[in-house]
Amino acid sequence: MNATVLGIESSCDDTAAAVLRGRCILSNVVSSQTNLHAAFGGVVPELAARAHVERLDLCVEEALRRARLTLMEIDAIAVTAGPGLIGGVMAGVMCAKGLAAATGLPLIGVNHLAGHALTPRLTDDVPYPYLMLLVSGGHCQFLRVDGPNGFARLGGTIDDAPGEAFDKVARLLGLDQPGGPAVERTARDGDAGAFAFPRPLLDRAGCDLSFSGLKTAVLRARDLSLVDGALPRSARADICAAFQEAVAATLAEKSRRALALCPEATAFAVAGGVAANAAIRTALEAVGPVPFLAPPLALCTDNGAMIAWAGSELLAMGQRDGMDLAPRPRWPLDPDAAPMLGSGRKGAKA
Repeated sequence: MNATVLGIESSCDDTAAAVLRGRCILSNVVSSQTNLHAAFGGVVPELAARAHVERLDLCVEEALRRARLTLMEIDAIAVTAGPGLIGGVMAGVMCAKGLAAATGLPLIGVNHLAGHALTPRLTDDVPYPYLMLLVSGGHCQFLRVDGPNGFARLGGTIDDAPGEAFDKVARLLGLDQPGGPAVERTARDGDAGAFAFPRPLLDRAGCDLSFSGLKTAVLRARDLSLVDGALPRSARADICAAFQEAVAATLAEKSRRALALCPEATAFAVAGGVAANAAIRTALEAVGPVPFLAPPLALCTDNGAMIAWAGSELLAMGQRDGMDLAPRPRWPLDPDAAPMLGSGRKGAKA
């Protein structure tokens, strides 16, 4: 697979474009919206969609410039077509359609989650099948990856995703957003043994996860730690350290169970924004017995390179999409799996 592919990603709050030739990343441009949403304590969908519209063409231009290529030297255009915030997904799809219509290049719609799940193929050329733990702000699931379009979900979260839990804990403790990096930084000065937080669902068979109760435990610990209405810095650090350790320990144990369900796995890989957390990586690395793979930090969070790679795998299989490619807010990787609890009235997100 030596095709030169332009990848476009706009599913949440990062506008991204990248150019890949085979497994060589020629450019990888990400325009973050963190400062835009910081005052609101989370991503505002309307603001995110407008920012994508303003930045997409600039990111594509910059990706081509860094790759020292023109559009006419590209073989295909891959774009995130879902799942995600519908305004952002629409902006990306329309941008990709415009480029495809103007150039006649093949258009390939990519599932954003498949982009994350196939990243180990880009970075380590791992053979199928392998076990993937996808952990991000909106998703958490164990997948057996059998091919570019072949995913079997072995378990997932029944409520909050880990990244969502990190964001909510950060808000409870008065930390900056996004919550993952803020909690990790604060935890470095804390004592993880200061609080005995629960490890949710470890008493239940299988590898489903839950983080809502853990978040509630953090709220109670915070309230019990207040001194004259304020939370001491040391208590904040201890809570962060204990919370982070509880998440890491829970993910590690559930990963062991998922591997037991997938004895044919050639490797155990992790991807998604939460995979950037060093404590979680360390806990998962010790799971064994198959090789553990984690992408470089720049490829953990949303990026165009993963979309370009997924597009190149689909292109090699013969996939081409037309101008009727529709943006999708919900797009399960495993359509045959039963929806997880809390998936919404319109069906499963992933």
